[in-house]
Amino acid sequence: MNLKVTTNSPFTIDDVQLNITGSKSETNRLLLLKALFPTITLNNTSNSDDSEVMQKALKGHAEIVDIHHAGTAMRFLTAYYAVHEGLEVILTGSQRMTERPIQVLVEALQQLGAVISYEKEVGYPPIKISGQKITASKVSIPANVSSQYISALLLVAPKLENGIEITLVGEITSVPYIKMTLALLNDLEVKTKFEGNVITVYPKKEVVAKSMTVESDWSSASYFFSLVALSSKASITLKSYKQDSLQGDSALVEIYKELGVVTHFIGDQMTLSKQQDFSLPEQISFELNNTPDIAQTIVVTCLGLGIGCHLTGLHTLKIKETDRLEALRIELTKLGATISVTHDSLTLIATKQCIPNVSIATYNDHRMAMAFAPLAIKVPIIIENAEVVSKSYPDFWDDLRTIGLHCQDEMAL
Repeated sequence: MNLKVTTNSPFTIDDVQLNITGSKSETNRLLLLKALFPTITLNNTSNSDDSEVMQKALKGHAEIVDIHHAGTAMRFLTAYYAVHEGLEVILTGSQRMTERPIQVLVEALQQLGAVISYEKEVGYPPIKISGQKITASKVSIPANVSSQYISALLLVAPKLENGIEITLVGEITSVPYIKMTLALLNDLEVKTKFEGNVITVYPKKEVVAKSMTVESDWSSASYFFSLVALSSKASITLKSYKQDSLQGDSALVEIYKELGVVTHFIGDQMTLSKQQDFSLPEQISFELNNTPDIAQTIVVTCLGLGIGCHLTGLHTLKIKETDRLEALRIELTKLGATISVTHDSLTLIATKQCIPNVSIATYNDHRMAMAFAPLAIKVPIIIENAEVVSKSYPDFWDDLRTIGLHCQDEMAL
């Protein structure tokens, strides 16, 4: 389904309130921990495709587990199955998933004694996992890889006989996501230590019964920061957010302050409003090593505002649902932008006017669809395969309609 997204001009958002479901990152971590420690109960879990796939895999007993496009599930389940003695499973996914590397995590698990083999191409899914009792505890892993590899090891560590000691080799990326995982373990009274480049998780056989509420998703909130920045006047209140969030993408508050968005917290509610008489900078620069998932949102916002941006720390974007840097270069160029990318950076030259009615390819990537949608405030835009948003935010288009955007099936127009 291709959606044409348009707005009235000038576009304003008047005191809208929205409920965004729980963080996909937190949900998938807690789903795995609940599988290890059934005394946990969870509230406000994500209704994303990725979390539903994760939940189904953890509850089932299939010999072949297909996690489709869910990269988090692929990493976390690889570790989960590897430490379950006597369990044998083939873990596979979509065509794109078979192109996303898994070797760093597999080799780390093999250092601990896991038995994992590749069904097709070495280094990539599908993989065959024969669960083992793991007694080794020391492992080293490159520090600049996806934090999900590291979190996968940390999440299963309490159930290992001797816990785990991970040495991170090199410069660490995505530290907030590692700290999120450790904080969730600490909430369950699992003892951890993170000193220098060494992370230690101590074994814990069981945890006391506990109810845990998942904070709403900051990555999903990013699109509303963008909408407020691009509007002439706006106020949106989002529920179930923490000012001292564990989620790295909470950096949005400081980033979008430079784009005229003011954030106020009252209890668990966060209100975003457009600062009036705000003078935009000619260009912004951010190092997004810890928050690469919001790069797409930021660059599209800058395009709509007519300012330039230089974003670095983006090397992990090349192995996401698509090569996000190349996808951004192609789609932004269609809109009339001047943009250049390297293996880990993106530079946008200020563009004063966007080309209207451009059809944006989404490359089976939920964030491409959602990042470009707010641009409809400036020009009518068509989002191809709009249903891809269900991967992380199934209610996205309904929520855009709630705040006044027109999202119509192109075929029906």
